[in-house]
Amino acid sequence: MEGLFAQLGEAAAEDMVGRAVEELAVRLARCRAQWQSRHWQDLRRTVRSLAAISDPIGMTSLVRVAGDVTAALDTSDAAAVGATLCRLMRIGERSLTAVWDLHDLSL
Repeated sequence: MEGLFAQLGEAAAEDMVGRAVEELAVRLARCRAQWQSRHWQDLRRTVRSLAAISDPIGMTSLVRVAGDVTAALDTSDAAAVGATLCRLMRIGERSLTAVWDLHDLSL
């Protein structure tokens, strides 16, 4: 994220990260609902969009695990999807908490 702040400036980077964090929270909740309702194609799209939002703000672990979920979906391995999706949810929630904590420290 340091590179993002250096490139865009503090105000623009904070705005971008803030919007990204909101979208990530929405998409994580959507992933959970899509998993529970077994909407595999929708889940795949949501996971890919989650990765696309995470990448520019430097959430590399989230991007990597989203790729793992997509790969599991592509093989129709329900157990692997469940396991990798749970890992994605844990990492996503930790990442969001870390960003929120950093924002609180900067106030």
